[in-house]
Amino acid sequence: MSMKLSVTTAFMAISGAVPKFLALLPLLVFTFLASCAQMSPSIAAQTGIAHNDHYALVKHYENLAKETEVKLQKYKGILEEYEMQPYYYGRQGQDVRSHVSAIIREYEKTLKQSQGNADLYRKMAKEQDNQINKVKIDLNYNSMQ
Repeated sequence: MSMKLSVTTAFMAISGAVPKFLALLPLLVFTFLASCAQMSPSIAAQTGIAHNDHYALVKHYENLAKETEVKLQKYKGILEEYEMQPYYYGRQGQDVRSHVSAIIREYEKTLKQSQGNADLYRKMAKEQDNQINKVKIDLNYNSMQ
């Protein structure tokens, strides 16, 4: 009987705590999600480049592409060295090969994105220059009349 009483008492104590926990659950979930959220500031905030300075952004992405190309060539050399002499690496050789191959794929992806971004900002810079030139021509034309 005392066992039955203690289980009932424990259940009542737990059931009293459940509504309090449920009341705090949204706050706990929000706190967890906010702490796990990835903050992704724009490239302008990361580099200190103004968002409308397209030439500086072109230069940034071209430099990023050059750096990525150097790293890509380094890892391609490592992979080539592995493939020429796989017996040096022993049992871990397959791990080395797959790891280096994954790194190469990521650098190729980054290189392609950087080149694409550089091309995009180059086009935007040309469009901005064309608009500025049109405004200058209009101002000159209007001042002549």
